[in-house]
Amino acid sequence: VTAASARQTGADELGRVPVLMYHRLAERPRSVYERTPADFTAELDRLAAENYVPVTTAEFVTHRLDLPAGAHPVVLTFDDGDPSVFSLTPQGQPAAGTAIRILLDVAAAHPGFRPVASLYVNERPFGSDGDRELGWLAAHGFEIGNHTRHHTNLRTATESQAVKAIAEEDAALRAYRPRTLALPYGARPRRPELALRGPGFSYDGVLLVGAGPAPSPCSSGFDPAAIPRIRSQSAGAEAEYGSAHWLDVLASPNGHRYTSDGDPATVAYPRSGPAPAPTCASVGLAY
Repeated sequence: VTAASARQTGADELGRVPVLMYHRLAERPRSVYERTPADFTAELDRLAAENYVPVTTAEFVTHRLDLPAGAHPVVLTFDDGDPSVFSLTPQGQPAAGTAIRILLDVAAAHPGFRPVASLYVNERPFGSDGDRELGWLAAHGFEIGNHTRHHTNLRTATESQAVKAIAEEDAALRAYRPRTLALPYGARPRRPELALRGPGFSYDGVLLVGAGPAPSPCSSGFDPAAIPRIRSQSAGAEAEYGSAHWLDVLASPNGHRYTSDGDPATVAYPRSGPAPAPTCASVGLAY
């Protein structure tokens, strides 16, 4: 890629990235943490139409995203391992109406919209022992992440309790090599660095609960121990923190949205903006 081609594309790989947070699907939502299957489908269709390409959290934190020129990364994250997000039929296929089945169907209708997501689980994910479901997800490119064994509030836990909560689930997921952690309730340990590494575990990224876009991993403002997320939401209480609002903002002329230059080996950005973090300076391409 050259400075001229990056300018033509409008590349900004120091721009902001929506990391969307989902919990459950329900035909009649009873809280802001539930979305109807129709609303979820519509949100994915919107993302595809606006040239977003899903990446996992583990991919997002690597500093080098491999996307087509002009595309925007989006991270789809699912907490708690609810059966409405994923379950398998007796024949071993993703069940109709689940979030992952919907994602696969939307991706089939929109070539280039990768059917990948990051799922953060506790004990008994997807209403079972989880081995069958987790095995299918891992085999099909989905990321399995840690959400602690018992959905522990790491802020109110003692240091030893917090370490145990993370380490127990890490051990249970060892076959899937978890690389990122989603904090239950968005609550950080009293020593925040404990969420990244401790006895028996080490993570590349830690997800908060809210409530805005995440900085580019090459931005000087990026903190792998505190990656913000946006709740999937279009209306109701606190909708100004929800996904419909933020996708509008990011699509606006001043939205400062991450736009790929098409070359994972470079980080292109407008010269008028801030410079990349030191970790990415050697591959920076200003125009």
